[in-house]
Amino acid sequence: MSGKTAVITGASSGIGEALARRLVGDGWRVLLIARRRERLEELAAELGGDVLLEPADLTDPEAAARIAARAEAEFDRLDLLVNNAGGNRKHGAFGDPDYGYEYVREIMEQNFDSAVRVTQALLPFLRRSAPSAIVNVGSIAGRIARPKVGAYNAAKFALNGWSECLYYEQRPHGVHVGLVTPGFIATEGFPQPQLTAKLYTRWMVGRPEQAVDAILKAADGRAEVSVPAWYGLLPRLRYGAPSLVRLALTRRKP
Repeated sequence: MSGKTAVITGASSGIGEALARRLVGDGWRVLLIARRRERLEELAAELGGDVLLEPADLTDPEAAARIAARAEAEFDRLDLLVNNAGGNRKHGAFGDPDYGYEYVREIMEQNFDSAVRVTQALLPFLRRSAPSAIVNVGSIAGRIARPKVGAYNAAKFALNGWSECLYYEQRPHGVHVGLVTPGFIATEGFPQPQLTAKLYTRWMVGRPEQAVDAILKAADGRAEVSVPAWYGLLPRLRYGAPSLVRLALTRRKP
């Protein structure tokens, strides 16, 4: 039994759920955060172990303070915060009907602002618990952009960049900050049918359990982990040959 503690956002499905299963199986005490109370309760009942729940909509500015208060009330120390909550409702080009500033702001708040709020609320506890770790689940979409997902790109570019800065700032305080950059991962929110339905593209899609392995590596000191691992080549191509990448994406079918 590890006796370690973790707060996981976006824990009701996909990567967050898979991470909860792994940590509870390894003897961690976990505080699971998600909007869907019923799903959290079902998961906790299934997992058994030392599982705590705090249903919360992280776009609510007051949610982070409630989460921090609950963590400090339940745990003597906090070893790990995983900012995993996020999503994207639709695709579209900026300027299309219903795909302007308001939608960009919504996706920024869901994927970036919420992680900043939760981190700010829990950072004093993490510092007092040092050595401890924060792992932000960003995206390859935050390293290389593609058409029709500009809002999601913007949010993940922001999260990825902020994570890098946070690493340098918190290292002197004993808090490691790791970043996970998934490519296509098949989850409830991102089922990836356009890829999984075809034999010749199915290989491009990873599993939530692979993302869990990446999160644990990042929590253990790695600066950035891509998943599946080969996705880490794409940012190198993007920065090494940006004109080639733009040409390839320009020629994609809309």
